[in-house]
Amino acid sequence: MTTLTLARSRVSRKDPDRYKQGAARWVVLALVVLTAALVLVPFAVMVMNAFKSPADYSGNGPLAWPESFQLDGLKTYWQQVHFEGKLLNSIIISGSVAVLGVVLSLLNAYALGVGRVRGRMWIVALFLLANMIPQEALVYPLYSMAKTLGLYNSRLSVIIIFTVIQSAFGTYLLASVLGTFPKALLEAAALDGAGRWTTLWRVVVPTVRPTLSVLLIFFFIWTWNEFFIPLVMLIDNSTQTVPLALASLQGDRLMDATTTNAGALISLLPTVVFFLIFQRTLTRGVTVGAVK
Repeated sequence: MTTLTLARSRVSRKDPDRYKQGAARWVVLALVVLTAALVLVPFAVMVMNAFKSPADYSGNGPLAWPESFQLDGLKTYWQQVHFEGKLLNSIIISGSVAVLGVVLSLLNAYALGVGRVRGRMWIVALFLLANMIPQEALVYPLYSMAKTLGLYNSRLSVIIIFTVIQSAFGTYLLASVLGTFPKALLEAAALDGAGRWTTLWRVVVPTVRPTLSVLLIFFFIWTWNEFFIPLVMLIDNSTQTVPLALASLQGDRLMDATTTNAGALISLLPTVVFFLIFQRTLTRGVTVGAVK
């Protein structure tokens, strides 16, 4: 039997498994596409209703294609809630929390993971438990402290609160990462005369930069979507955020469906744009973490 015949026989023996794997991949791909389509259906309905007139919505229902594309709902929402001010507040609050939360998480985790603080495991477990406390249990103490300090109804109060809340998760995650940080790098930096701050910014930060980027993106999106604590802390129209503006459209007995859908569409666009801009950074950070 020649070498070519042996090679063909081996390929023929492997073909059934290869065909089974190919079929399984197509089934998985079909399920993923079907799931994605089901997830996108509500967004498609929202987009259709955002460009309808109230008469078209009430006459044809929410699932019918618009008779004509109207921008009245978008204009009404923008003018009624003063959306530009709400957008600026959300950007300031979310951006500040994202940056400050990452910095605070990094400093805490550096002390716990690299500095080897006594009782490190108990402290990390405490941060994990703090991240599980529901906001409903925190809102009254936070309200009382904000009133006492004169920070109530200010963006600074929400920034401080969510910086601490988000950094609880960030500290837990980064402490786990820095707990396995290569000691050879730290020893080499010490031999070169680097102090703790120099080691942090010149050695540790460049190594964990992908993880920090992922935390920055998550903190921004999580803070942007927060509703309950901003609802309690921000009562003035000039300090409220985008989710609160959307909630202000709903009354006890009256709701303009087209304006609400238009508001939901406008409110969703900034986070989508932010995600698309930093999608490559997020993917790179998750991939690097998986490889490590």
